Amino acid sequence: MRRSPLRRLVSLAAVAVVGAATLGTAAACGDDSESAGGGSGPVTLRLGYFPNITHAPAVVGVEKGIFADKLGDGVDLKTTTFNAGPAAIEAIFSGALDATYIGPNPTVNAHSKSKGEAVRVVSGAASGGVALVVKPEITSWEQLRGKRIATPQLGNTQDVAIRHWLKEKGLKTTKEGGGDVTIVPQENAQTVETFGTGAIDGAWVPEPFVSRLVNAGGKVLVDERDLWPGGKFVITNLIVSTKFLKEHPDVVQKLVEGQVAANEFVNTKPDEAQQAISDHIGKITGKPLDLKLIKQAWSTLEFTNDPIASSLKTGLDHAVAVELTQPVDLAGLYDLSYLNTALKAQGKAEVVQP
Repeated sequence: MRRSPLRRLVSLAAVAVVGAATLGTAAACGDDSESAGGGSGPVTLRLGYFPNITHAPAVVGVEKGIFADKLGDGVDLKTTTFNAGPAAIEAIFSGALDATYIGPNPTVNAHSKSKGEAVRVVSGAASGGVALVVKPEITSWEQLRGKRIATPQLGNTQDVAIRHWLKEKGLKTTKEGGGDVTIVPQENAQTVETFGTGAIDGAWVPEPFVSRLVNAGGKVLVDERDLWPGGKFVITNLIVSTKFLKEHPDVVQKLVEGQVAANEFVNTKPDEAQQAISDHIGKITGKPLDLKLIKQAWSTLEFTNDPIASSLKTGLDHAVAVELTQPVDLAGLYDLSYLNTALKAQGKAEVVQP
């Protein structure tokens, strides 16, 4: 049976995760001289990201050679793609990654599990691009009682968002799938299929799956931007391991300059950026992502260097409220000095350090 492009994307991302884990094992066993700056060769920077629209600055930065240009000849850039935040965090913990683009909830989990030692947020990347898509006959939140709604993963950013939103409406959920609304954690690619078969009644997901579900006959019941002040909330930020940050602050500075340059490209040359995303995903999956789908999703996203720290803190409060995590002290999580240096050099407004 021929697999769909999305299934191939998941499979290839899984392979990438295995590769990252293998790399981490090798590094732990001995020869980490490159990433640690040993020897006379270039420093190796191992960067992770997801091959999707919400990671557009990363995808475009790699595809268009923006990171490579900013890092220069003294840095050997090695990239790994992931399909889920926890896998990227494990790669950071194992020593297989030095930096990664990632969502807010895995960022908090990394900070919490390492007691504030493992990672630092050095830049934002994207805001928005998330919605609750439902069957067209569902026209209000009251009609969600007794329905089955998918999220990408138990405890992930979107899972927390819908559970908290339902709680505010007086609807209960449980981690086991009980309550007034059944939450069904499943891979986004699977969600498109289960929505089509009627196995689920909707899903709270990021782009491009919002657009895919709409194209499959669904309708947006909740645009998550409407739930946040000014319509802004972090969906992707850039984190760096503190070990790499301490050993190679100059490389981190260049990486952040690459992020700022990639965001500039994405915002000023959207057509070229969209084509780059389609091409890059095609190289990974064997089939380019439909440009029409990218354009459809584009307007729901804002690509910003500001990590919107207040929304990450609020998201943590929401996760605590729905009993998916314990309170976490976020002190020390952000180091925006590199970002502000890059912004100041371009005459752009600096971001306030949380």
